[in-house]
Amino acid sequence: MKQAADKIPNPNILINTISRRVRQLTAGSRPLLDDIVGNPPTIDIALRELIEEKITWSPHTEKDQSESDS
Repeated sequence: MKQAADKIPNPNILINTISRRVRQLTAGSRPLLDDIVGNPPTIDIALRELIEEKITWSPHTEKDQSESDS
């Protein structure tokens, strides 16, 4: 968990990012990791994907919102 918090220091953003990825994995998305052994919990997969920088996040700004509204 500490390694994931180093990647995303804001706990709310970390939880939201991991939760979203867990939902995707639960819905059938394939893991982005090649070396999964056994059947680990989806939260473990999501955390590893974040730590290994297979998934990332970026802050949403008002500029991003106005561009998508155009």
